[in-house]
Amino acid sequence: MSFRELLEREIKQEAEKLTNRYHAYHNALHIEFSRNRDRFLNPPKKEIYKPDYWGHDRKFNPFYVRANSRSIAKSISRKISAGVYAPYPPHVHKVPKSDGGVRDVNIFQIPDAAVSSIYYRRLLYKNKHRFSAFSYAYRNDRNVHFAIQDAWVDIAREARTFVAEFDFSDFFGSISHSYLFDQFDQNGFVVSEEERRIVRSFLDGTGSGIPQGTSLSLFLANIVCWRLDLGFEREGLKFARYADDTLIWDPDYSKICRAFSLINNFSDSAGVPINARKSNGIRLLSREGLPVELSNPATKVDFLGYSISVDAVSIKEEKISRIKREIGLILYRNLILPLRGRWGGPRSLRVGELDPEFVRSIMQVRRYLYGELNEDKIRKYISGRARSIKFKGLMSFYPLVTNEKQLQELDGWLVSVFRRSLVKRRELLEFKGVARVSDCFPYRENLNNLPEVCRQHGRKVGIEIDVPSFLRIYNAIQKGIERRGVEGVMNPSSLDYEY
Repeated sequence: MSFRELLEREIKQEAEKLTNRYHAYHNALHIEFSRNRDRFLNPPKKEIYKPDYWGHDRKFNPFYVRANSRSIAKSISRKISAGVYAPYPPHVHKVPKSDGGVRDVNIFQIPDAAVSSIYYRRLLYKNKHRFSAFSYAYRNDRNVHFAIQDAWVDIAREARTFVAEFDFSDFFGSISHSYLFDQFDQNGFVVSEEERRIVRSFLDGTGSGIPQGTSLSLFLANIVCWRLDLGFEREGLKFARYADDTLIWDPDYSKICRAFSLINNFSDSAGVPINARKSNGIRLLSREGLPVELSNPATKVDFLGYSISVDAVSIKEEKISRIKREIGLILYRNLILPLRGRWGGPRSLRVGELDPEFVRSIMQVRRYLYGELNEDKIRKYISGRARSIKFKGLMSFYPLVTNEKQLQELDGWLVSVFRRSLVKRRELLEFKGVARVSDCFPYRENLNNLPEVCRQHGRKVGIEIDVPSFLRIYNAIQKGIERRGVEGVMNPSSLDYEY
């Protein structure tokens, strides 16, 4: 296959991915509009948005690019052969950060994104054996869950261990270009002159920073950290690095202190400043209740969306808060807003039967946690009556959680928030003058035992309305890990998830 043919195929695939994403958005919008039309007297209007940058240049528009992929590929392949190719200026998208700042993400035109992907794969194929085994990001032989698994297995061996956590300020935006290209020349990486030209063309020419939002930047981030990884390995330090997120641990305090010197030297050489405000520095991680000598001890350490302790792996508290907000919003939209909002309330309620908004909220929370799975499939899988299922819901982003107590608490919270939402919905229904609310399920039942009454009523009417369970999907995922390993159960979008 010629390079032009390869590029045309890559451009088509990139455009197809974006058109499918847009169609999915449009379909979801229409389904939600249709539901609201049946649920509200004055439903909100359906408004379809297109990304504003599609209007900046037609090559941002995947429908145009897909239709013209052959001519675009022909033009770009000629420019690359002549050594004059350069990507068009990207659209800079501002993404809010949890600390209140913003992150600049560059959205390149679709043909340029295709070029970046091709050269990323080429460079990775030729050089991934040079990367440290403890570098887990942006590789096809490592992933985020491997990093967590390796770290926890090692940390759990010791009742006490020292950990070093350092955060960089604007890692991607600060990297020195001269330092980056020195790594090409000094550390045995195989990079052709054409590949160097392509890499240079994607850098902004200011002397520092690599753009976030292009595949090539993923490879370059690992290149930049290669010497830092080597320093950790030579010191015999145990570490896991995912891009600029690095966790270092060792029972020997003198060795962990050496880690700071290595990071400080890397910061000076690569031009990436250490964020002192967000860096926890060196701490003693120990089992809860054990005596400690340092003034800033820790019983857990947060890394890549997880919290790792000597005894368990948990979901990070910040992520737990986000999960609760998402579920709370689902319940509010379905159970409260139709009776309180500006859209005029519900069209109807099947009094004496089953509240359809309650059924809808159960299904949406289940889809959020389980993906496409239902309770029957999960139970059959756990019991061994089903051999294979696909995990795509929220919990498939956290397959390595071992803290069952945390999941039990989440289950208790979920039942509680369902119960409180139903109590409030009943009050609003009665206020609206809906007759015989107490004859409608679940309002006629004792809500203090909500999971059991839902299970029994669902069996009676032939509708699966079991309250979803964090612990139940966790048990299914653990069964999947036993059978297929972590990669067999993790969400297909794990590498794109914001840990």
